[in-house]
Amino acid sequence: MQTADLRVALFSGNYNYVRDGANQALNRLVGYLLSRGAAVRVYSPTVEVPAFPPTGDLFGVPALAIPGRKEYRIPISLPRSARRDLAAFGPNVVHVSSPDVTGHRAVTWARDRNLPILASVHTRFETYFRYYNLAWIEPAIEALMRRFYRRCDALVAPSESMAQLLRDQRMNYDIGIWSRGVDRTVFHPERRSLEWRRQLGLGDQDMVVGFLGRLVMEKGLDVFSDTIDELRRRDIPHKVLVVGDGPARGWFEARLPDAGFTGLQVGAELGRAVASMDVLFNPSVTETFGNVTLEAMACGLPVVAAAATGSESLVDDHASGRLVRPGAVHQFAEALKAYVEDPALRARHGAAGEVRAREFSWDRINQAVADTYLRLIRQRRGPGG
Repeated sequence: MQTADLRVALFSGNYNYVRDGANQALNRLVGYLLSRGAAVRVYSPTVEVPAFPPTGDLFGVPALAIPGRKEYRIPISLPRSARRDLAAFGPNVVHVSSPDVTGHRAVTWARDRNLPILASVHTRFETYFRYYNLAWIEPAIEALMRRFYRRCDALVAPSESMAQLLRDQRMNYDIGIWSRGVDRTVFHPERRSLEWRRQLGLGDQDMVVGFLGRLVMEKGLDVFSDTIDELRRRDIPHKVLVVGDGPARGWFEARLPDAGFTGLQVGAELGRAVASMDVLFNPSVTETFGNVTLEAMACGLPVVAAAATGSESLVDDHASGRLVRPGAVHQFAEALKAYVEDPALRARHGAAGEVRAREFSWDRINQAVADTYLRLIRQRRGPGG
């Protein structure tokens, strides 16, 4: 059996209605599978005006807007129409990418038909509740996730650090790596533009601390802004550039009134924005991989990040950036201070990060998922299958 023989039913909580790293990875995977002759059918909530066109065939499933985060939706069922569509499509493997109600129903549907199930882990859902004064519910959420993932045949995680965490949490015993790639035509040091910086009021000699990502509290916006306050208290010269948008933008702008906010950037404009920073500061602990960390490294930037799943599998501490204990504002400020005061260190660590980023090829990474599908199908069929 080969990749072209695959018929993949993919279930996603957000395939294309909001742009984020997880759904862009899923769309790239589907594009790769289709290019290799596989058949793919995607089941996900849909909206009238999605963030970008879907890759492949998309079948809409019912969903409700999340209270307080209406841009995101929770799939709530696998209706009869979707089941009929599944039966007509005839998958030989099922891929679930979020532990929601529809994901649970899809797993049950697949198990009833003796189909192999792969789950991909894209974010640390259990940690989100910390940012909404609901940390007490985290053990219960983790238990629910464990029940979901143990009903799957295997998991893939974006980084070895995340895979190890899943093993420690006893989510499953078959956990592989589905890493992330970076588009070197978009993210490259040559994308840096002093002219673009000047248009934003940034001087050629200003040391620019950058934030990249969706502006939501679970990305560590509080730690980022507290660290910038600490730099200011110490009279450490710097400027702040925020690239991204989201529901917490108003809060972030109020906390950082002197920062430059570009809003959402995509494609070549995003590459230019990242390369025009001098250091990326990523204090988030919710990433399973750290797409923004890899993109910054590809642009030749040193990265100051939380020593958490994702970034700690990418950043070589004291070689291509700094890994700091999550939430440790003073240590984050010290790491940024070193890059402000030592341009040679900044250049050396940025160059090392770019070399590391060259290892991440999308085709090789996505073929690893296809190979996992094929392995699970062979295992389900048994000897000689």
